[in-house]
Amino acid sequence: MTAGRGYTDFLTELFRNPLDAGYAEAARRRAAGPPPPPRQVRAGRAARAFVFALIGFLLTVAWQYAVAAQPGTSKARAGLVADVKARRAEADDLQRQADRLRDDVVKRRDAALAENGDEARRLRDLEAATGLASVRGDGVVVGLADAPPQVDPVTGKAGTNLGAVLDRDLQDIANELWRDGAEAVAINEQRLTSTSTIRAAGGAILVDFRPVTGPYQVAAIGPGDLDKRFGGSATAKRFHRYTDLYGMRFEVTKKGGLTLPAAPEPQLRYARPSEPSGGPASRGPSFSRWSFQPAMRTA
Repeated sequence: MTAGRGYTDFLTELFRNPLDAGYAEAARRRAAGPPPPPRQVRAGRAARAFVFALIGFLLTVAWQYAVAAQPGTSKARAGLVADVKARRAEADDLQRQADRLRDDVVKRRDAALAENGDEARRLRDLEAATGLASVRGDGVVVGLADAPPQVDPVTGKAGTNLGAVLDRDLQDIANELWRDGAEAVAINEQRLTSTSTIRAAGGAILVDFRPVTGPYQVAAIGPGDLDKRFGGSATAKRFHRYTDLYGMRFEVTKKGGLTLPAAPEPQLRYARPSEPSGGPASRGPSFSRWSFQPAMRTA
């Protein structure tokens, strides 16, 4: 009887207080709220809050400064663009005026040399060969154009266009046409001479320091089979590979009755005397005592 009563008392106590005293104490602490954080934790939180507030203030100031400076920047850029366009238009007008004066000089010269037709014809041939006179004849036109830019489908941004026409591409084509027998070459109606340059400046291509834009046309006057010579060259085959790989547009077309304009007047070259060798002075300049600046074709 005593054992049965003790067992009954244990079950009664178990159902009356199902949680241990430790659990009950933890429940009371949770009900009372979390304990206050230590001093170091409070200081760290305050420092982070200050840093975030400072970063937000700096970003706000930078944004306001950028917005305030944007009208001035846009105005300055528009002014530079307008100035460039005005100077380019002025340069074009001066070039047209120079061309008219040159034509007038040629007419007067031909009239003065009318009695000596052989010398006048020889002079015209020399001008045509050096690019100082307009020429007309049959030849070929090589067309080049940039490939469409490749857009990343994820970011929506255009990547590096491997099919863009570069300055060295125009150089290679012009040099190949010269090798194939071309007598006159022009790029976008810019006549090439022995002193012409084809260079890149930023994203622009300059021919004799004048910008040319795509699509590009390299026209050449030469023998009747110039198109076949150029089309079978290693240069043309390489550009056909560019077309297949990168989408660059490249075509070779035979043309009749091409007219290529005259090139601008070349800049004067000068001679610089070399140092005397210490021997007896010569009474007149000789080629051995002068160092000339040769005009090399860089196109």
